[in-house]
Amino acid sequence: MDQQFKPKKDHALLKDLFLPIASFLLFILLFNFGIQSLSKTADGQQLRFAEQAVRRAAVQCYTIEGRYPANVEYLRENYGLAVDSDRYVIHYQRLGGNLLPEIAVFPVEKGQRK
Repeated sequence: MDQQFKPKKDHALLKDLFLPIASFLLFILLFNFGIQSLSKTADGQQLRFAEQAVRRAAVQCYTIEGRYPANVEYLRENYGLAVDSDRYVIHYQRLGGNLLPEIAVFPVEKGQRK
């Protein structure tokens, strides 16, 4: 009954650890992918909210004054429009006093920030 205990060889130890290590790396990869996906979704929603804020302020101006404002600065000064100009560029083109202006908001590219 003399049993001899032999230590496992290195390749056997690596073989036993492969599945847990691979599972952990896969978990980290999927977690990172999920975080990036949530970040893109949040960025898209913020962009949409910024555009809606400009549109609401323009419509509010039209409702109160009977005409759409000439530019975005007027909305900022008189209607409290607050859109982060470091993150977004607002395209606002007035088509006439009684026509809804063309409004679009674009994200500022990371390399183009001030």
